[in-house]
Amino acid sequence: MSATAHIRLDLPVMLQTLAKFHGELVFELPAPASMAAVLDALELRYPSLRGTVRDLNTRQRRAYLRFFACMEDISHRALEEPLPPAVQQGREPVLVIGAVAGG
Repeated sequence: MSATAHIRLDLPVMLQTLAKFHGELVFELPAPASMAAVLDALELRYPSLRGTVRDLNTRQRRAYLRFFACMEDISHRALEEPLPPAVQQGREPVLVIGAVAGG
């Protein structure tokens, strides 16, 4: 039996509205899960989100979004890097946060 990661994902309300769901998402993925695997699962479940979190061509995170796990900004890590153990075990969520700008 292979190991499974229990990933909790929180998205900004604007993306929840676009995909027509509200609340936290849960994905069961092969462990160790990466942010790339989470985004693949997200886009598979909610095709309307393709191109919103990451660029369709480069498959990289959109500049106006940040990823957080275990109170740490993981936005600049490689998307293929495994997520922290607490995230893999479902104890901590991955947060996708929209940029805030102003002046």
